[in-house]
Amino acid sequence: MRLVAAELVESREILPRQWLQAYHAPDLASGSRAGQFVHVRPGDYSGLILRRPFSLNTVDPATGIVTIHFRTVGRGTDWFTHLRPGDTVDMLGPLGRPFEVDPRSRHLLLIAGGLGIAGVRMLADEAVREGRKVVLLFGAASAAEVYPSSLLPDEVEYIVATDDGSLGHPGYVTDLVTEYEAWADQAFACGPGPMLAVLARLAVGRRERLGVAKLGRKKGGGRVDPPGSPAARRKSFLQVAMEQNMGCAVGACLGCVVMGVTGPPLRVCREGPVFASDEIDWEGGW
Repeated sequence: MRLVAAELVESREILPRQWLQAYHAPDLASGSRAGQFVHVRPGDYSGLILRRPFSLNTVDPATGIVTIHFRTVGRGTDWFTHLRPGDTVDMLGPLGRPFEVDPRSRHLLLIAGGLGIAGVRMLADEAVREGRKVVLLFGAASAAEVYPSSLLPDEVEYIVATDDGSLGHPGYVTDLVTEYEAWADQAFACGPGPMLAVLARLAVGRRERLGVAKLGRKKGGGRVDPPGSPAARRKSFLQVAMEQNMGCAVGACLGCVVMGVTGPPLRVCREGPVFASDEIDWEGGW
């Protein structure tokens, strides 16, 4: 975790009220992993006290450039849209736990809903760079809100669903998952809570739908990896990046908790934002 003065290089509106900004921050670009985030302080202190969390959308260690993708929803996020190249912001990161890709996985299924694309976008770059095949399923309300394919690596197979049927599959992005679950070695998702809950339920029934037999225990198979450990998360078919409002982003304020299936509530900023889908109590409130 580092505190840096990140210099804005480029800022553009890529979708209605959605912005993509590139910052020169070499200390953050080095060592960041897909799924992690930064906590950024607006420079106008007239009532904008809290930092804003943004997923690390893309990272280029060679140039030191990191990008963030966000939607303007209030004074804080709107403040960022008025920055100009050369302006600097106070950026803390990388924060949180990253996605855990099994070294043996060759086929990765990424699922994103709306702005959730920012949570999995960097993973697409990492996977392509390591020679893995990637399918990205993206869901939006309408064609006007579909993430531009030009911002994705050419190697990614990109499938779109829109709620109103104006582009791609007519319906929810979750409708498409069963078509690819047999192909995928692992799945990674980010988006609205209800979407993630549906994906978690689908992941539970995947083995039965695919007709995967439960075999007898093999030698050494009695070892259980601790829940929440990198090893346990790599074994889960589905990992999810949670989107929560945050106060401190370092685990102190407990303002971003979600309920786990065992033990105390889980802090999205510390135990997450990435979790195995079976770590979360999707029926519990938070």
